[in-house]
Amino acid sequence: MEAETFTLYHLVRKPKKTVEKAPLLIMLHGYGSNEEDLFSFADELPDELFIISVRAPYPLPPYGNAWYAIHWDGSSDGKFSDDDQAVISREKIVQFIDEVTENYPVDANNVTLLGFSQGCILSFSVALSYPEKIKNVVGLSGYINKEILKKGYENNDFSRLSVYSSHGTVDQVIPVEWARKTAPFLDSLNIDNTYSEFPVGHGVAPQNLMEIKQWLKEHL
Repeated sequence: MEAETFTLYHLVRKPKKTVEKAPLLIMLHGYGSNEEDLFSFADELPDELFIISVRAPYPLPPYGNAWYAIHWDGSSDGKFSDDDQAVISREKIVQFIDEVTENYPVDANNVTLLGFSQGCILSFSVALSYPEKIKNVVGLSGYINKEILKKGYENNDFSRLSVYSSHGTVDQVIPVEWARKTAPFLDSLNIDNTYSEFPVGHGVAPQNLMEIKQWLKEHL
């Protein structure tokens, strides 16, 4: 199997427990970061997981990558994010999931997306647009951008989808008010979800990681 057969560059942590078809967890990093960021706590997560950490497709000089451009000054028609580029990345991730489930010994019916910040926004977008491909979402320090959801998403079958999301109460990058809309939105679609807040900025607190591990154990 050649790495070139995959749409996106990625790192792999194979399960510590041998299973025929392992539950799959795909990590999507934030703006300006890379595949090594979230991968740093892969060993903290449940042993049975087959973990893949993905590099976003758009390089950000001098280093780092992004899933889509962000207009810090709101210069692009008043939009904060490049939604067209985000939709392209959404489709790249969906294609990547198909490639992974075809090429690695993983369970295509047990796929979890774990995203931070921009990766969280994309995780929500993929899961709500293609719930037949995703069982769980762990969304950290992000929010749901309705503009990058597939048209007609509200008619999807979300009965097997579960979501854990969390946010820092003093997040200086993405306001906690944006994240607080997540649970009511998911509730309106009858999606099983849990939402937590921690007294931190734009990051993952140790208590947060412990809660994630416990939630994953219960939902794999």
